[in-house]
Amino acid sequence: MNAPTHLYLAGFDVFRPDAAQHGLALQQLCRQHGFVGHYPTDPSPPPDLQGTALAHWILQSNLAAIRQADAVLANLNPFRGLEPDSGTAFEVGFAHALGKPVWAYVDDDRTLLQRVPHEAGPDGRLYDAQGYQVEDFGLPLNLMLACSVRLVRGDAAACLQAMAADRTTRPN
Repeated sequence: MNAPTHLYLAGFDVFRPDAAQHGLALQQLCRQHGFVGHYPTDPSPPPDLQGTALAHWILQSNLAAIRQADAVLANLNPFRGLEPDSGTAFEVGFAHALGKPVWAYVDDDRTLLQRVPHEAGPDGRLYDAQGYQVEDFGLPLNLMLACSVRLVRGDAAACLQAMAADRTTRPN
């Protein structure tokens, strides 16, 4: 019998008003699909930490959890704008650099060009309202994320279902 796959659950979900309950629900979803989910708020910080000391503790705790995980499940939906949460993007990059498989989910998998309002500039390139070029690789996310994850359209449950199906169809 194989040991369960441990997943680090990356995403801006930790900022939800119901973050603790949401984390428990994500962990339950993981169990239903044969995984063990580790939510970033799982270990409680020491009660005397505040400010930057607390921030550094959270960083180190999350990095340790990613190191210990077998894979990462990441919520790459837009957060406070058109792009994924920067902390989640960092966690995805860190896991990728460690050689960990990263699976991610988005509600909207239309291309950046379809989602970001843009206009053609005098040079024929496409620019957003702030004057920055909109990349056109036919991907729903910046290429650094889109090319480094297995991307699933849907929610965490859909991604876990795809992960479980992939795990059962590959030889160990």
